[in-house]
Amino acid sequence: MEYTYQYSWIIPFISLPIPILIGVGLLLFPTATKNLRRMWSFPSVLLLSIVMIFSVYLSIDQINSSYIYQYVWSWTINNDLSLELGYLIDPLTCIMAILITTVGIMVLIYSDNYMSHDQGYLRFFAYMSLFNTSMLGLVTSSNLIQIYIFWELVGMCSYLLIGFWFTRPTASNACQKAFVTNRVGDFGLLLGILGLYWTTGSFEFRDLFKIFNNLIYNNEVNLLFVTLCAVLLFAGAVAKSAQFPLHVWLPDAMEGPTPISALIHAATMVAAGIFLVARLLPLFIVIPYIMNLIALIGIITVLFGATLALAQKDIKRGLAYSTMSQLGYMMLALGMGSYRAALFHLITHAYSKALLFLGSGSIIHSMESVVGYSPDKSQNMVLMGGLTKHVPITKNAFLLGTLSLCGIPPLACFWSKDEILNDSWLYSPIFAIIACSTAGLTAFYMFRIYLLTFEGHLNLYFKNYSGKTNKSLYSISLWGKEGSKIITNNFPFLSLFTMNNNNERSSFFCKKTTYQIDSNGTKMMRPFVTIPHFGTKNTFSYPYESDNTMLFPMFVLSLFTLFVGVIGIPFIKFNQEAIDLNILDKWLTPSINLLHESSKESENWYEFGKNATFSVSIAFFGIFIAFFFYKPAYSSLQNLNFRNSFVKSFPKNFFFEKIINIIYNWSYNRGYIDAFYRISLIGGIRFLAELTYFFDRRIIDGLTNAVGILNFFVAESIKYVGGGRISSYILLYSAYVFIFLLLISFVFF
Repeated sequence: MEYTYQYSWIIPFISLPIPILIGVGLLLFPTATKNLRRMWSFPSVLLLSIVMIFSVYLSIDQINSSYIYQYVWSWTINNDLSLELGYLIDPLTCIMAILITTVGIMVLIYSDNYMSHDQGYLRFFAYMSLFNTSMLGLVTSSNLIQIYIFWELVGMCSYLLIGFWFTRPTASNACQKAFVTNRVGDFGLLLGILGLYWTTGSFEFRDLFKIFNNLIYNNEVNLLFVTLCAVLLFAGAVAKSAQFPLHVWLPDAMEGPTPISALIHAATMVAAGIFLVARLLPLFIVIPYIMNLIALIGIITVLFGATLALAQKDIKRGLAYSTMSQLGYMMLALGMGSYRAALFHLITHAYSKALLFLGSGSIIHSMESVVGYSPDKSQNMVLMGGLTKHVPITKNAFLLGTLSLCGIPPLACFWSKDEILNDSWLYSPIFAIIACSTAGLTAFYMFRIYLLTFEGHLNLYFKNYSGKTNKSLYSISLWGKEGSKIITNNFPFLSLFTMNNNNERSSFFCKKTTYQIDSNGTKMMRPFVTIPHFGTKNTFSYPYESDNTMLFPMFVLSLFTLFVGVIGIPFIKFNQEAIDLNILDKWLTPSINLLHESSKESENWYEFGKNATFSVSIAFFGIFIAFFFYKPAYSSLQNLNFRNSFVKSFPKNFFFEKIINIIYNWSYNRGYIDAFYRISLIGGIRFLAELTYFFDRRIIDGLTNAVGILNFFVAESIKYVGGGRISSYILLYSAYVFIFLLLISFVFF
């Protein structure tokens, strides 16, 4: 086993050959590399699978032996500075490595089909492998310098992946927004790292914690300075994990491909901030007020993210705000000192949210067969509804992830979220009330997404439709190929309509769009436009279920969502004896000992059930409210937003409608935070830039130009005085001397 640990340094670099080989291939053999582009998915999955097996093997040893392994090499040494490179294998490293690799493998398999039609297929897999390398390097780092290096690499990969479709203005703006927002936190992180080094003289976690704790215990350090350093370190985690107030980049990051959202914005990259706080928790826990600050930011994010998810129409943005809220739960748990609960929820949420994002990708894939490639349409829940009979497997997987995120037993998130809620009652009743209320909001907005997407009638802006299938036609392909076989459906009455502010329908006609299918009639790959013809019938395609290569990862993640919560079940009572099956506690024993905390004591089922009843009841209440306002009996077109649903469900009441409008506008407009930043920060910076520009051009440059112009006029004036006669020059010179002597006489005499 010692031999295995010695070669653990290779974990981050196993996936690195993929982006290198793709880059070299595109540079030296571009045609051959592009023609064989689908072959790169297999080595990507294979190498990441090797990392996963290695990580699982190390995790099993961690559970059995409960010790921490660290190996370092000297990088540079002089009298004042000593830098080392190394890797750290402990429970936190193993947990993150397993999450990165398992979710990463599923996303890579899923992406092989999802991105198969995209011209940037090779670039996508190169970015993904580089991201996996950066993230694995981050979680295995043994010191703050290494963490910062890989932290920036992760940010760079996120920038590239969010802006993957960089020709779209929304995508390019989104990646810039994510980059700039994270630079704020990263600059704070850098300052905090330098401040801690100036205080302790070390970057290594082992030495850093020991020296820092001794300084605090002996009162040998400026408490205000180290508190400021801790706040700056926490700022990096706030930006990376989309915590309030640096959360504004996360919903815009949904402009990237959906597999990216599943990997880096649900399971790994946004979890880097949680990882950093968990790694530095032995440092934070000895500084007064820092833990309270972490808990406060966490509870604000919990509530803020949930309220912003209430009225979102874009399915991915709704899930993004859900991710923000759930990350707030983890931050709250860390601030309360519930290290185990935070990591437990990190595990369960990662698999459940990855399942939901992949499910949303399958839905978007299906919607594109109907409305064409347009994020405003294919991701808009208003255009969905009644998809159950068309995408039944996706529907079941999405429902499983929804129930898990709502905290319904015995699914994964129930065990972890319930533990956080129970710990919050011991920490602060106010925080507990907010956390429990947000659990109800979570159930409401998640089932709102589910009901608007799958239940009710097939919306798609169509009033009526029939399932009769036309004979196959031939179309002109947008991709330059002719003669591709397509399938179309007839709609006797295909008028589209929307709802205006007065709830009146406005009709319009849709353009005909058909899609290529494979030999079995189910796989629609690329959009086609049929040659227009006159008549009353229109061509159209049904939504369709995704291919097996997209459904298989969803099936595996469904199994994780069902059973991963077992690792944190604290007990099984048999014959009045508690049998400890808590794998998570055994796994985290070295870290818990480092924090000088005791493991969670075993309980009996009665006490556990009593504690869980309240949280589950709140979740069911949120589900009931969602069914009440978005029940399938309503047409989806009548439920464009919960404002209309609420107002229609109650008698006319001006005050009630006013409250609902305020809530809706708050949620739909993102809590006005983006507008506030646009006015205060962006507008303020632009005003300052314009003021600086004016000062530079009019004052600084103006004075310089004024001196030059003055010299010019003086020179022009003097040149007319001289006439070329020496007698005139002597006369002027004598006059100047006489005036000078006259002035001297007045001054001194």
